[in-house]
Amino acid sequence: MRALLVVNHKATTTSGRTRDVLIHALRSDLKLDVAETQYRGHARDLAREAAQDGSVDLVVALGGDGTVNEVVNGLLTHGPGEKVPRLAVVPGGSTNVFARALGLPNDPVEATGVLLNALDHGRERPIGLGKAMTEGLPDRWFTFTAGYGFDAGVVGRVEAQRNAGRKSTHALYVGQAIRHYFTQREQRRSGPVALELPGHERVPGLVMAIVSNTSPWTFLGNRPVYPSPLASFDTDLDVFGITRMTAFGTARTIRQILRSHTPSADGAPPAGPSGKHVVSYHDVRHFTLVSEEPAPFQVDGDHLGDRSRVSFTGVRRALRVIV
Repeated sequence: MRALLVVNHKATTTSGRTRDVLIHALRSDLKLDVAETQYRGHARDLAREAAQDGSVDLVVALGGDGTVNEVVNGLLTHGPGEKVPRLAVVPGGSTNVFARALGLPNDPVEATGVLLNALDHGRERPIGLGKAMTEGLPDRWFTFTAGYGFDAGVVGRVEAQRNAGRKSTHALYVGQAIRHYFTQREQRRSGPVALELPGHERVPGLVMAIVSNTSPWTFLGNRPVYPSPLASFDTDLDVFGITRMTAFGTARTIRQILRSHTPSADGAPPAGPSGKHVVSYHDVRHFTLVSEEPAPFQVDGDHLGDRSRVSFTGVRRALRVIV
């Protein structure tokens, strides 16, 4: 099988020696070319070129969720199709939500072993993806989440810290979330975001909206976070929102989304967060989020600036993944 390995050499959890070991292992089973990213968006460009010229059957992303997102967007520049190369992932970031949601080990060496075994046995699965459309930006595919409002504002703060030289850690995210909470006093009480869902009444006043393509939404260390526990690569999108962020209500919601993701004793699926300020929809294909004033927007942890309107679509079986 002809393959391209796209390597983010700045990936936080892999050293040069580890990458060399992984490349050697992959070359034992693949006709492998290796390309290191040189700038933001380079992984997308590399994957797009590979998909357009038909030179590879498989693109392997070695890096974090940002690298994976770029590769996916490059592969799907012209949309899904049978000629699109398969995707494989070797986790190398700080959180690796997409890889872990697929059931891969969080260790890059172990994940490479799983990948080689999957190639030997021909294991692959089609997965659904989300697509976000907003004026002024190209359509953007996302693998596990998009956020609008408070959540995306936290991502923007973290990105600013990383650009200033801070290392991406879970403590950094938690710290910036706390800071953002205390600096957004007015918006916590009445959010500017509204949800427009075909066949439903418009839902105004959202402080934040989290769109999930799978579950969990993210991890705090090894602890998964479940705002939309039923979200799946096999369904369309889930939406979770909050209309008011009081201290007590927010603490209650945090406890709910951190609780164990297990069915009840009667076999019913796990319930998501609930409460009078919680909005939740499961398995929806099309919807739009609109803000009275431009609000922060992110996909897969990549902050894309402030936007007034974003439309979302769930696309089933959009990509084939080696697992």
